[in-house]
Amino acid sequence: MVMHVPAEAHGDERGALLAFLDEGRGGIRRALLGLTDEQAARQPSASELSLSGLLKHVAEAEQGWVARAKGEEPAIARDESNWDETFRLIGAETVASQLAHWEQVAKDTEEFIRSAPSLDETFPLPDEPWFPKERVSLRWLLLRLISEMDRHAGHADIIRETLDGKTAFELVAQEQGDSWG
Repeated sequence: MVMHVPAEAHGDERGALLAFLDEGRGGIRRALLGLTDEQAARQPSASELSLSGLLKHVAEAEQGWVARAKGEEPAIARDESNWDETFRLIGAETVASQLAHWEQVAKDTEEFIRSAPSLDETFPLPDEPWFPKERVSLRWLLLRLISEMDRHAGHADIIRETLDGKTAFELVAQEQGDSWG
């Protein structure tokens, strides 16, 4: 997995957008390399964010957005009573189980996007003040997911570097089996 994907490498708009989405996912996955569940759960900054919490959140967010595009409800309902659970592992959840879940979510996302007649297909969002009021396209959905992944990949970089000093470049080298520096 590389840090930067040339958009034209995939030859089509869907492929390019999916590649950029996976690039963001890769930043979050790499931030977890070599960490125990306990290390991944640490909250080393003033925020309450942890790497395992970010992992769980992005998997839930991606699944929820795609479910809405399909006209379904998200698999996990979140409201004020359980919103904090989206940012921490609970019960038997582990980093490994969340990574496996997210891998399936990513496959489902790609299958859904690849099978859609057009990225111009639209769907409504819930009637909430933070959502656009108009229908949005599948293209908009992909751009939203890319934005979400990239935002949280940046958070993951900061958290990981705070935990043990490893930077994104070092983690790419580690993932590829290369030495860094």
